[in-house]
Amino acid sequence: MLKGFKDFLFRGNVVDLAVAVVIGTAFVAIVTAFTNGIVNPILAVFGGTDTLGLGFRLVADKPATFVQIGPIITAVINFALIAAVLYFVLVLPATHARKRFGSGDADLTDGEVLRQIRDLLAEGQRTAGGKHES
Repeated sequence: MLKGFKDFLFRGNVVDLAVAVVIGTAFVAIVTAFTNGIVNPILAVFGGTDTLGLGFRLVADKPATFVQIGPIITAVINFALIAAVLYFVLVLPATHARKRFGSGDADLTDGEVLRQIRDLLAEGQRTAGGKHES
């Protein structure tokens, strides 16, 4: 199941990308509320006494040089949650439905269909020829 999730993340299918954009946009408010309400306070625990949060200063006396790590971690968590929900709620069930109800032959080219017909006819002739000889 996780191999399929990895394949989903790294394949370049335009339809999957369109689904991810539409559903991800609708789902982002829920994930953002989750990370702002739960994850960010947990990350703030590791931030120490600095009011800017989890991160470090490049120059000790200049607050503008503070590199924030918390928002990066939050963005990664947002992405992982959205990708997981999209995969397990939309892509995985759609794949199972396609395997169960679809014939799978819709993606074949004309040449592939003709080759299959030729092979089936040749196999039928061999089978019929073998029965007559017995």
